[in-house]
Amino acid sequence: MVRLVYRAEFFQEDDLWVGLCPDLDVSSFGDSADEAKESHKEAVATFIEGCVELESLTDVLVESGYTLDGDVWSIRERFTDKMEAVVV
Repeated sequence: MVRLVYRAEFFQEDDLWVGLCPDLDVSSFGDSADEAKESHKEAVATFIEGCVELESLTDVLVESGYTLDGDVWSIRERFTDKMEAVVV
């Protein structure tokens, strides 16, 4: 069993809700925010299963910035802030 704590972002695009895990470049969608969340969980699980089958999970997670703590893979701590750039 692989346990992974990952960052997910959700936003509305036209009539759909999009789920994105930018660290793994995995995305999904749904007709509602809740549906997008469930779809996203399935997409990340499928991605992980594929990496396990290819025996590349550790390499992929380490290259994506994850660390293993006990039996849980976690992404490094981050913060976000809205920034502004001015081009003259």
